[in-house]
Amino acid sequence: MTIHPEEIRVAVLMGGRSAEREVSLHTGAQVSAALRHSGFDVVEIDSGDDEFVIQLARAQANVVFICLHGRFGEDGTVQGLCELLELPYVGSGVLASALAMDKVMSKQLFVAAGIPTPEHVIVKRGDEVEFDRIVDKLGPKTVVKPANEGSAIGVTIVHEYAELPAAIGLAFNYDRSVLVERFVAGTEITVGVLGNEHPIALPTLEIVPEHEFYDYDSKYTPGMSRHIIPARVSEAARRECERLSVIAHDVLGCRGMSRTDLIVTSDEDIYVLETNTIPGMTSTSLLPDAARAAGIEFPDLCARLVGLAMEPRR
Repeated sequence: MTIHPEEIRVAVLMGGRSAEREVSLHTGAQVSAALRHSGFDVVEIDSGDDEFVIQLARAQANVVFICLHGRFGEDGTVQGLCELLELPYVGSGVLASALAMDKVMSKQLFVAAGIPTPEHVIVKRGDEVEFDRIVDKLGPKTVVKPANEGSAIGVTIVHEYAELPAAIGLAFNYDRSVLVERFVAGTEITVGVLGNEHPIALPTLEIVPEHEFYDYDSKYTPGMSRHIIPARVSEAARRECERLSVIAHDVLGCRGMSRTDLIVTSDEDIYVLETNTIPGMTSTSLLPDAARAAGIEFPDLCARLVGLAMEPRR
């Protein structure tokens, strides 16, 4: 779709009320700067403001660029608001956003679609937690995650049985449902996907965190992780990571963009961990790095996403 930036006003929604507010503000500032560089008329709106719905309705924007992470931004709620206001918006719709945000639901969809993903157990608040059963099924080393948080908030790698109760307790601070996954050792890979009806995969990116896993500090602190493109796995594994990421994008019903995280083992078995519908867009973020490797600079990436948002939704 051909767009003329000088004719388009973009409302950049940022901030919000989730645990990822500061990251969202950073993302929003960088996206706004990139869009202005390309000639768009940009208005920034903090959805943490009580008046933000009125501000959005009065902004007279042609499109909304959602730069919100976590709850009340990435989970379909703001997408539903934009639908009610009849405003086109960057990224996936209500259902796809909600499904991808909920690690339990997306995991069940991946299993149903035949997408390889680590074995798991779902624990719900109020239920009796059968720690022995979890270890018997998944082994002593597991990954514990709240069902509906991003940026690795509330995530723990459990190394032995004794650590499991505290890890589940921590995750329950963030959600009523907790996902316990079998730990899979290997190379951490992420693949960005762009497009609506015919999505394409960006080059594979290998994540090398300074910490044990790609935690909050590794994601957002410069120097705490390295991004290697293309990932240091075989060409066949890279192609399969890209294929699975496009399938995950389609299975969830994503639009515009997504980023799927995977693990490639030493035997080159590949497991999909999760799909993000609003990846970070900061200076240390993964999707912009992968796009740059494909020859798409950050301002062009943001402009392309605006164009995809303005295509009719079927």
